[in-house]
Amino acid sequence: MRFIIVSGLSGAGKSLAIRYLEDMGFFCIDNLPPMLMPKFAELCYQSEGKVDKIAIVMDIRGRGFFDQVFESLDTMKESGYSYEIIFLDADDKTLISRYKESRRVHPLVKEGRIIQGINEERERLNKLRKNATHIIDTSNLKPKQLGEVIESLVNEEDKKKGLIVSVISFGFKHGMLLDADLVFDVRFLPNPFYIEELKEHSGREAVVKDYLFMFPETQNFLNKLEDMLEFLIPYYIREGKKQLVIGIGCTGGMHRSVAVAEAVHQMMNKQGHHTIIGHRDIKKNLKDE
Repeated sequence: MRFIIVSGLSGAGKSLAIRYLEDMGFFCIDNLPPMLMPKFAELCYQSEGKVDKIAIVMDIRGRGFFDQVFESLDTMKESGYSYEIIFLDADDKTLISRYKESRRVHPLVKEGRIIQGINEERERLNKLRKNATHIIDTSNLKPKQLGEVIESLVNEEDKKKGLIVSVISFGFKHGMLLDADLVFDVRFLPNPFYIEELKEHSGREAVVKDYLFMFPETQNFLNKLEDMLEFLIPYYIREGKKQLVIGIGCTGGMHRSVAVAEAVHQMMNKQGHHTIIGHRDIKKNLKDE
């Protein structure tokens, strides 16, 4: 039986996650009081295979009931019921932006500032986060990409690959990619921004890629990066790492980092890794690249 507990920060994507799990055939319950979880697990285990994939969302909407979550988890362990915890997180800036876009109030601070609610929620969820089986940072994930990550975590074939590789391009002038495990600076490459006919095109377009890859240093960099990743990834897998975030940065995050990230994404796919591509700053202002 697969018993998954979904938790995390409000606004980090729990509703989307449970929707994807439901689409994958899981029996899903949103906001089950923790005290009921052991009994519910018992009923599922006694169903003789009729219910063999369960996903439950538990978060601070349970108010005082949420504080009983660890007592319930201990009860499940003592009863021999195995479970996994998927914890969804995101940086403060992203969470605040999502709240403002949806015009929702934070469940812990109905009348105060959103950041106050986020800080309080982080503190209350800190212990659960430390005990999570999987932690997914959704700051730079689009809904479809979150679905791919969820599917990879619960799909046995994808789990055998051992690692989800997220390749994210970004611009240093817009801030460092905070959740990156590895960051590579490609500002040493010729900058298409200063070529008038390329300035308004992104690194996803052939005209920019062709320009960058006519320079030997671009391909040499990719060859050396490929060697490094081939060396590192087996050791990350050996240590049990589930997600590797590779940041590729240039000045503005529109040209060089995007083209190189696309190339790394293709390279990782050819090697058989489950890879997700994202471009954090591609739509931001090009001025002063």
